[in-house]
Amino acid sequence: MATSVRRAVLTLPAAPLGQPNPLPPLRPLDEVHTLDDRARAELPRDMARQIGYEPLRTVLPVRVLDGYGRERTDTALDTLVVENERLRVTVLPGLGGRIHSLFHKPTGRELLYRNPVLQPADFALNGAWFSGGIEWNIGATGHTTLACAPVHAAVVTAPDGGEMLRLWEWEQLRDVPFQVDLWLPEDSDFLYVGVRLRNPHERTVPVYWWSNIAVPEDEHGRVLVPAEEAWHFGYARTLRRVPVPHWEGADRTYPLRSEYPADYFYEVPDGARRWIAALDGTGRGLVQTSTDLLRGRKLFLWGSGRGGRRWQQWLTEPGTPGYAEIQAGLARTQLEHVPLDAGAEFAWLEAYGPLAADPSRVHGDDWAAARTEVADRLAAALPREAVEEAYAAWRPCADTEPAESLATGSGWGALEVLRGGLKLPGTPFAESTLGEEQAPWLELLHTGVLPEPRRVTPPGPTLVAPHWRDMLETAPASPLTEYHLGVAQWHAGDRAQAVRSWERGLQLAPSRWPLLRCLAVADQLAGDPDRAADQYAEAFDDLCEERREGEHWTAATAALGREAITALLAAGRPADARAVLDRLRPSVRARGAFRLLDARLLLAEGDPAAARAIFDEGFEVADLREGAEILDEVWSRLTDEPLPDRYAYRMRPQ
Repeated sequence: MATSVRRAVLTLPAAPLGQPNPLPPLRPLDEVHTLDDRARAELPRDMARQIGYEPLRTVLPVRVLDGYGRERTDTALDTLVVENERLRVTVLPGLGGRIHSLFHKPTGRELLYRNPVLQPADFALNGAWFSGGIEWNIGATGHTTLACAPVHAAVVTAPDGGEMLRLWEWEQLRDVPFQVDLWLPEDSDFLYVGVRLRNPHERTVPVYWWSNIAVPEDEHGRVLVPAEEAWHFGYARTLRRVPVPHWEGADRTYPLRSEYPADYFYEVPDGARRWIAALDGTGRGLVQTSTDLLRGRKLFLWGSGRGGRRWQQWLTEPGTPGYAEIQAGLARTQLEHVPLDAGAEFAWLEAYGPLAADPSRVHGDDWAAARTEVADRLAAALPREAVEEAYAAWRPCADTEPAESLATGSGWGALEVLRGGLKLPGTPFAESTLGEEQAPWLELLHTGVLPEPRRVTPPGPTLVAPHWRDMLETAPASPLTEYHLGVAQWHAGDRAQAVRSWERGLQLAPSRWPLLRCLAVADQLAGDPDRAADQYAEAFDDLCEERREGEHWTAATAALGREAITALLAAGRPADARAVLDRLRPSVRARGAFRLLDARLLLAEGDPAAARAIFDEGFEVADLREGAEILDEVWSRLTDEPLPDRYAYRMRPQ
């Protein structure tokens, strides 16, 4: 059977993503993978330097995706299938190019954890994310903002003359294009994945990459890697070097022998072959290897404790087995970013396939023997030299222009190519992909003027890169231009100038609430909760007077109302917070996030019994953030009773 690339459709129970949050994400990231300066001072110098190198201030210009719920209906998803005689690879081009399935036909085994539902949860840098398969994490520490976004896809001629699937997109956090080439040689048991990140700018940019592979969580499953030490990161936000496999009385290479969720970033020795495998009790499973540039290897485990089990249930449907993640990245840990020089690129080749090893050696007490057994079986199945040869064969094909287009991503790459006159062989960003969101920025590029919208609507996304900020600074100073300019200045770290821009825009703005909300956030972060509460109250009043019918306005009202209620509670103004909640639509008030806010309001109003009744009735906060402890905190104010399992999401010890 010759390798083929074809379209198909997969039907899964899925919760719709909903509308993007129209409020620009001005606050610092609530990302769990962070360290303070004191913790970094105790690390190796090169690691500390890369951990401190260009961390994100915000996820601008990307929008937050928090409009999803928990109700799932059967949904047809477009897929792309790459297949040969031995493997069938199913890809979701509308969801970040995620590999949903890697099926080994001779053994009838699914090599990945394949989630039977599509349930968004608040794990990505910009919110919505879902578990399962192989995802391509690019941009900055965390799950990519493209997790639930479409990417471009096309058929390309493979190094062996057959067909290859190319995925590509423009990553907005760092303003870099990337591509992922899925090549399945005829009769191969291994999927080759060629990856390239390019820096088309005249400045060095920080980059990040981790290939994240979800594997079934087997009761006797073990993760093996050529390492004797690892860096342990827990949700207490500490990073420390630990021995592998035994640490604190347990073998941590078995995911279910830990109680709490944790990351283990392995120290693979220089010169050693890069690989990681997840094998079940019979010694069978998945192995991933790569060329040496992709140096990092990691295990993420949920653990056997109550919080980890609850999160696993949250991400899928009842009765579904759990999963762990094995990963491969550009740095030793996911807390680091790597500099990519102007005009340069990073490229490497990965390989994914089945592995069978002697279970008595894999699960024996001798860690060195277990590693050697897996390394020898990998060498027999796919020699290191074969991976290097495949990389050398793929490299010239990375510039090959795509033939048949199979899927379309965003128009942001086309806009940047037009602006910079960029030449990016192999990854065309066609002008035909430009859409409504890019239209005002295209006019700014061509005329120097940011146009006013043709209809009353919440403002669109703000581009914040230095070249767009420069254009906004020289454009005629309309209220909308001042709004976008302030957002770009805020992203650049010039908060005082951003506030001045927003205040100038207020003077003539027909729509005041977007500017007032930005000023409210600035007041919050400046330590003035009372003034922030005033700004939020005024902003919400203005929005209620202006809002129309439609999903965009519902999303804006819910987002601003949620922030306003929280700010008013923080300022000790529960009556004003109640007034905001009462003006929200019943369908919005019924959401779990607002049920939780109502319970907090009732506590502030002195009615703990009514607040407890909300918990007893039951609710689900669809966009509960990874690592959040707000449910524990509110419950502890209500009672000394144990927290019910349905609210137990804590990921670290008390």
